[in-house]
Amino acid sequence: MATDNALGTGFIGLGSQGGPMARRMAEAGYRLTLWARRPEALAPFRDTSAQYAGSIAELGAKADHVGICVVDDAGVRAVCAELIPAMRAGGRIVIHATVHPQTCIDLAAAASARGLALIDAPVSGGGPGAAAGTLAVMVGGETAAVAAARPVFETFANLIVHLGGVGAGQSAKLVNNALMAAHVALGWRALEAGAALGIDRAALTELVKVSGGRSYGFEVAARLPRPNAFAHGARLLAKDVRLLGEVLGAGPDAESFDQVTRSFLDCALR
Repeated sequence: MATDNALGTGFIGLGSQGGPMARRMAEAGYRLTLWARRPEALAPFRDTSAQYAGSIAELGAKADHVGICVVDDAGVRAVCAELIPAMRAGGRIVIHATVHPQTCIDLAAAASARGLALIDAPVSGGGPGAAAGTLAVMVGGETAAVAAARPVFETFANLIVHLGGVGAGQSAKLVNNALMAAHVALGWRALEAGAALGIDRAALTELVKVSGGRSYGFEVAARLPRPNAFAHGARLLAKDVRLLGEVLGAGPDAESFDQVTRSFLDCALR
């Protein structure tokens, strides 16, 4: 993969997933500038060529491509409020966080007014996938902007799917995560049903993992000693199930995910 060494890139949101993504960009040879609220988040990059910015505006002034991987809609909007006015026309902003599709649509309009492209590109695969360069990227945006961003995505991903206009990537990610939540919830209930029937848990797990009922969500459930051991993941999935419900509106499509997942997620968050 050829790297455009003249391209100034930036990254904001150096958590368990964003940090490895940014590191892959630096190791691929991109001129990378980082900003973080917590100075300790920058420590893992001391052995790379990455530079540090003192503010979001300073980062924006240096970068033509900025990835954002913060936690929620409010965080994405706050970052973009400082980033959009600071970037040069012709640059692009990439939302890797999982947020409401409308947030990306609104921000894309604000970016466009400044001559910037904004695309949404949430990812799946977690920190280990980012570190290995095997993430899946779900992309929404204009074709030209997506094509220009693809080489950067290839530093941390092995599957990049362009799903449509801005917001389409987020919509796909919400469906994916709601399905994940449902699989974990059903997996836990299946293990409970097996216990009620007197089936050895380890034996049932071994069987299901190679049978028709298998799923990644079941394997996650099988590793849990109790639901609240999944509290961190449950918080994120509960947010995404809620967002999908908002996108779909009232109706059976939204209710089906909510009914399957709600009792398990509530239990996990106690």
